[in-house]
Amino acid sequence: MNGCLRLLGREGGGVGALCQLYFDPDMERKNVAQKWLTQAQASAQAWQFCWALLSPDKLPEVQFFGASTLHTKISRHWNDLPTDQHESLRMQLLSHILRFSSGPKMVLTRLCVALASMALNLIPQAWSQPVADLVRAFQPQKPDSEGGSGTEVSQDPHAHCLALLELLTVLPEEFQSSRLIQARRTQLREALAGEWTVMCPMLRQLLQSQDSTNQVKEKVLRCLSSWVGLDVPLGESHELVQDCFTALSNPELFDTAVETIVSAISQPDCQRYIDALLNLTPLVLGLHDQLKTAAQDGDMETSHGICRIAVAMGETHSRVLLEQVDHWQEYLALVNMILFCTGIPGHYPVSETTSSLTLTFWYTLQDDILSFEEEKQEVYLQIYRPVYFQLVDVLLHKSHYPSQEEYDSWSSDDREQFRIYRVDISDTLMYVYEMLGAELLSNLYDRLGRQLMDPQQSAVWQDTEALLFGFQSIAETIDVNYSDVIPGLIALIPRVNISNVMLADTVMYTIGSLAEWLADHPVMLGGILPMVLQGLEKAELSVSSVSTLKRICRECRHDLDVLVKEIHKSSQCMWLMQALGFLLSALPVDEILGRLHSLIAPHVQQLDTLAQQEPNPTNKQSIIHVLGMLSSLFTTLDINTQADGLEGAASPRRTPSQTTHNPVVVVLQQVFTLIQSVLSKWLDDSEVVEAVCGVFDKSVRTLLHDFGPMVAQLTEMLGQIYSAFPQASALDLARQLVHIFAGEEHHIAKIKTLIEVLTSTTLTIFQQGPRDHPDIAESFMYLHAQILKRKPDLYLSDQLDMKALFYCGVLSLKFPETPTVKAASLFFTELLPRCKDMPSLGEVLQRDGKLLTETILQAVGGGSPRNLTEHFSDVLLSLNRHCPALLSQWMKETLQTPGFPSTQVSTEQKHTFIQQLVREQTNKRRVKDIVKEFSLLCRGLQGSGYSDF
Repeated sequence: MNGCLRLLGREGGGVGALCQLYFDPDMERKNVAQKWLTQAQASAQAWQFCWALLSPDKLPEVQFFGASTLHTKISRHWNDLPTDQHESLRMQLLSHILRFSSGPKMVLTRLCVALASMALNLIPQAWSQPVADLVRAFQPQKPDSEGGSGTEVSQDPHAHCLALLELLTVLPEEFQSSRLIQARRTQLREALAGEWTVMCPMLRQLLQSQDSTNQVKEKVLRCLSSWVGLDVPLGESHELVQDCFTALSNPELFDTAVETIVSAISQPDCQRYIDALLNLTPLVLGLHDQLKTAAQDGDMETSHGICRIAVAMGETHSRVLLEQVDHWQEYLALVNMILFCTGIPGHYPVSETTSSLTLTFWYTLQDDILSFEEEKQEVYLQIYRPVYFQLVDVLLHKSHYPSQEEYDSWSSDDREQFRIYRVDISDTLMYVYEMLGAELLSNLYDRLGRQLMDPQQSAVWQDTEALLFGFQSIAETIDVNYSDVIPGLIALIPRVNISNVMLADTVMYTIGSLAEWLADHPVMLGGILPMVLQGLEKAELSVSSVSTLKRICRECRHDLDVLVKEIHKSSQCMWLMQALGFLLSALPVDEILGRLHSLIAPHVQQLDTLAQQEPNPTNKQSIIHVLGMLSSLFTTLDINTQADGLEGAASPRRTPSQTTHNPVVVVLQQVFTLIQSVLSKWLDDSEVVEAVCGVFDKSVRTLLHDFGPMVAQLTEMLGQIYSAFPQASALDLARQLVHIFAGEEHHIAKIKTLIEVLTSTTLTIFQQGPRDHPDIAESFMYLHAQILKRKPDLYLSDQLDMKALFYCGVLSLKFPETPTVKAASLFFTELLPRCKDMPSLGEVLQRDGKLLTETILQAVGGGSPRNLTEHFSDVLLSLNRHCPALLSQWMKETLQTPGFPSTQVSTEQKHTFIQQLVREQTNKRRVKDIVKEFSLLCRGLQGSGYSDF
């Protein structure tokens, strides 16, 4: 080994191994080279051979390996280096940083990180003034060749300045990422913060100098951002932060300046420096004209950046600035500036993305105002209540749908973002009600009345929709039963023309939000119900109208004679059967079975007749229709909720031990033979099988443990159905049975047998090629995720092939369909935590974990649609939580392949990705961002604007 190590500095051995690692297509030789180089990097001789790898005649990849080796030795093996060699190492590092100041960039950055790591080992005892020493070392008029290799050092002052700034930028970053004990971390933080008195004047000078290029100024801004993370006092740096505002007028520096200013003023510790904040506030206000111009010109980037600064100042320091009573006008101006950002022209998210940044500010400001003592609160309310009424107007305007033609041109992603944005607006309106109270509802009602009474105004449907949306937002969570405007609103609603689908949707949801009020005022039902039933006739309104009908049935079920009268007039009997389920649930228990029999008897008789006939398309649709009606009825018929709606009910909730079988179970047992008869003729028809499974699925979801008497019959029938003709619906029904009954000893044997049958049959499908069955793959993954969650002991069965199941999961991750990938990701996030406790699973993970890792990285790198990245990040996080060492090893081995997972990413970027990922074992959002960033890099989309979507 020692002989081999000496070769690392020559053109043979080590360089050859590096070339094999980076350029050889043969994976076996790559693996050998990787192992050999890792051993070399960990050896004592690495302190010497790394310098030879940094010689100018070497390839950049070789130089990068040399610099990385230096960082590894300094950060992990520092105690191996004798104290008397510290100074020479420092001088060598400085010399090489100066030499590489003109590039390659990846080598320079790695050397800077190595020197930063060294500084963290020496500060403060052995290196008391690191910043001053580094500034002196980088003076261009005094090039320092001490400790160098004799090669001439670059004399470019500009390059030296950039290299110094890079070094000073990575120093706090290396501190933040290093694993240190708390006492040492505190000591280092204080020592580094003490260096700010040297840093700050230098950065100011560079930022103000006319000789500084944009490149230098950008480095200064990034350097300040890095040091802000050390909690350097705003009192000592506010003048530098003020200088950053001048960079906002430079388009090349704008984005970086925004990030820096936001970082600087978002530190909670800034609140101790009130004078500094008051000095910065006029500078923020001074951006208002630039903001207005950007909004007028449709410059989304500029308006977005300025808004971030205003919100950071206003939200982070809301209470402190409110308390500065002598400066109340300045803070009010800042609040109005943020209000302008909230109402910025354009439709979110297509023509503006700024307004959403401001919503949490209004929560913060309201909370701070309402937290003052009553006398002080009154003063602030006089000032800010008018602002909040303006805010309501702005939010309602921003919630407007675009024209139908424009909305139709939006992508599905844009529509989904707009939907979420409206939910956020709805939450804000609900919160604002706490400050504005009943006056807000009166205001909305008056405006709605004027619109609906004026034909010209009511022609603009978006205005009406927005006002109803405002009502609904408040009524969903606030008790409006005592509001004197609700009777008027109920009377106005039938006047709304619901020919527009989006307006009609909002009308339905608004009615639903008032269901509790209608329960207290049943006389008003007659005017509202026809409108809801009219909505049932339109397929595009099915979701909102059914949801509303359910809510009305739930709240008003004792006053629904009017509904029963409407049933016979409507063709939407599926939805009305759900309403009848609610009605039956409200009856006394001893009456339910008789009523249920009389209700379904005609349909059961029809099904019996159909079952005896030979299959044909007409019969099929009739069978599916009857089964669908039974499913709809059983979705809502739940006698265990009957006491909830009976005011003053004396009888307690029933339990299975206190009574006979549930009426639904009695009916299902009676028709079970009939259903088997239907299946005997239609077993190969997926729609009929799905309809049959639907009857039992809806029943088990509603009845829960009361469904128990059916488990034995149903599991046997499901196994027979699936073995003869595999269907996703059978797997979904089995999942419900596992969810509810896997913990019950008297059912587990039947469920275990069913799982073994379903798994064996599905594995055969995977062996034959599952690509044509994404629905089966999805349902199979969800089934086994449920098993692992509810009853992992089932995995101890000899009948379940762990390796084959694991491989099915890997194959499912490769599907392009989002639901299948989501299900497979859930399967692995449930499986991985079990590997330590279940040896059979642990063995499979040891053997095939690398394949799983490679599959995910390939998908993230471009092998799968970009919208699936979030699901892959969940699996990577789970791997990192439960087998971090193995994940790190698998990622290094997999990503060392050149061009994998994409030719768009460099070796350094892969290395950074691995480092960032393995550090995160808890923060799901951070892991998602890391994986998303890497995916964009792999696809060549970083910085293209796609990263915002």
